[in-house]
Amino acid sequence: MSRTSRFTAFAAVLVPLAVACRGNDRQVAERPSSTAAAATERAGATVEPATSTVVPSYADADREFHRGRYEEATGMFKTYTEHSPEDVWGHYMLGLSAWKSGDDTGALEAFDAALRVDPKHRKSLLNSARVLLETDKPQDALDRVQRALSIEPLSSDGLRLEGRAEYALGHTEKAIDAYRRALAIDEKDAWAMNNLGYIYIQQGRADSALPPLARAVELRNNVPVFQNNFGTALERAGYFVSAAAAYEAALAADSSYTKAAESLERVRANGAQSDTSSVDAEALSREFQAQIEQWRSTIPADTVPAVDSTPAAAADSASSATVPNAEPTPSDSGRSEGSDSNR
Repeated sequence: MSRTSRFTAFAAVLVPLAVACRGNDRQVAERPSSTAAAATERAGATVEPATSTVVPSYADADREFHRGRYEEATGMFKTYTEHSPEDVWGHYMLGLSAWKSGDDTGALEAFDAALRVDPKHRKSLLNSARVLLETDKPQDALDRVQRALSIEPLSSDGLRLEGRAEYALGHTEKAIDAYRRALAIDEKDAWAMNNLGYIYIQQGRADSALPPLARAVELRNNVPVFQNNFGTALERAGYFVSAAAAYEAALAADSSYTKAAESLERVRANGAQSDTSSVDAEALSREFQAQIEQWRSTIPADTVPAVDSTPAAAADSASSATVPNAEPTPSDSGRSEGSDSNR
């Protein structure tokens, strides 16, 4: 073979080698710079691009909570607390969000995390007690309530929860005493009135239940539980017409309230259409307010908050409760504070 022929054949062999080398150059340029990532790619695994976690702010998570998007708020507060583990309010709001999402276990874990940061965080003590009550652990709930009351003895919320826990433990008289003390501190605590009236109904004392329940529905006439319990007390006291009106009010507030619908049908069948007996709910309310004043008189004057008796103060509403500015969230009551089963 001539020299020219040998050179042409040799060049033909070099061309595909050069193409292959250019291909390898492109692959090298696309590889991750880290040795570990490069080794993973050589092994045939897919390499995911690096991503950074976006940490939501407390305000963003709190906004989702107040929009009622509790699952989203739970996820956001979880991420927030992972990056801000010393923020007690982050753990507290994670607990509330999880609780409202139906995750009682997650709620307790979050409240406990808040209490590890601040063992005297009263709201975490009280709301974790609410969760424990809902999960049938009244003794554990009472322990937390009493810790909260040792921090703030004049807390109507704490005393009301003490009443719930004591009643769940079968300590009826202690529960009644706790509700009375709660009302001596806050004369407009409608849930304490409802719960007290409920106990009286369970004791067969319908006449005693009427005054606190009449006052509760006067303060919060749009709460179906109050109206239903008032109707029950009226019915058992023999006031069928007034009982029917209370059940109707409960259904007006919540048309799906099966218990009120069944009760309304029952009292109508028992003569509510023809019976003209009724009660003066306003008079019952005034009677109960007088009882509260008597209970207040048994407490040292310097430990009872002053009562504003002006007409403006008497015009109560569902949104009358205020929250100190030092507390970043007004959400304190949790999923529910009351029901027919003595919340």
